[in-house]
Amino acid sequence: MADEMCLMKGNEAIGEAAIRAGCDAYFGYPITPQNELTAYMAKNMLDSGRIFIQAESEVAAMSMVFGASSAGGRAMTSSSSPGISLKQEGISYACGADIPCVIVNVQRAGPGLGGIAPAQGDYFQATRGGGHGDYYHIVLAPKSVQEAADLTYEAFGLADKWRMPVMVLADGLIGQMMEGVTLPPALEPGTRPGRPWAAGSGRPLARNRITSIILDPETLEASIHSRYERYAAIAKERTSFEEVEVEDAELLFVAYGTSARVCLGAVQAAREAGLKLGLFRPITLWPFPSERLATLAAAGKRFLAVEMSMGQMVQDVRLAVNGAAQVDFFGRCGGVVPREEEVLAVAKKLLGRDA
Repeated sequence: MADEMCLMKGNEAIGEAAIRAGCDAYFGYPITPQNELTAYMAKNMLDSGRIFIQAESEVAAMSMVFGASSAGGRAMTSSSSPGISLKQEGISYACGADIPCVIVNVQRAGPGLGGIAPAQGDYFQATRGGGHGDYYHIVLAPKSVQEAADLTYEAFGLADKWRMPVMVLADGLIGQMMEGVTLPPALEPGTRPGRPWAAGSGRPLARNRITSIILDPETLEASIHSRYERYAAIAKERTSFEEVEVEDAELLFVAYGTSARVCLGAVQAAREAGLKLGLFRPITLWPFPSERLATLAAAGKRFLAVEMSMGQMVQDVRLAVNGAAQVDFFGRCGGVVPREEEVLAVAKKLLGRDA
């Protein structure tokens, strides 16, 4: 497939980007609405001489990722909300053993099995370390098929650089929609970083040991402190966001993924009507762009968090502004996608212009 623009589903674009990023092994288990991604990898990973395994369960798939990455390969898995829940023990192990890998969550509505329509109710799970123990991992949130491909491609490099899992947190709408996408170039052989820490990289009688278990409390504490120093470095270097019509805005929508697309349409409609609204879109959900939001709050901005949930990211917005600005919330849940007219009406009401 050439690098010119083509029309692809989000799920398929994620798969192709992963292959071009040098994914050596993919392990998955079917679940809607990300099944096209698993199907794409089943065909194209095997066609390119790489590893594809449909595991017997989500738990097994994540364990296979741990093993393949520990051995030095670039490994990936994907699922949707309840499937990611089943992977959480393995994700915690990977974070505790400093294992780089890529995890894609194409979110559906919950809790429990919920429904197959798109939602954003997995924000807490993704950004707070959904498993046990003290850890985080990088979380990237695309708003389009193009970004789904670009962020997946980048995720492999970030995972290697920081030695941790990276999650691409999309939702069912982005996974299922078709848009034009220019795919990244295939990674040149020999250009990706080595993995001297991997299990197979040591001398024959001195193999590297990959584990998350440290039984001495002080040694474990020291390793966790070291990991948090790395987290601070990531927050300083890799936090990213997008701003639209921010400078003169009387009120800023704060939204990610599909919700940000809805809010962008509301901003455009508002501007045409002479109402000064803007959009702040976090791209890294962890680390969250708290510093920039705090700066905007100090400049007198008001915020309306819009989510496809009962309100999760809004807590990070409130923590960021630390009482310096008003933060309101509007959300739809259960798989219902908010409409531009809805969020615009809420914004007008907050500004006293709902007449």
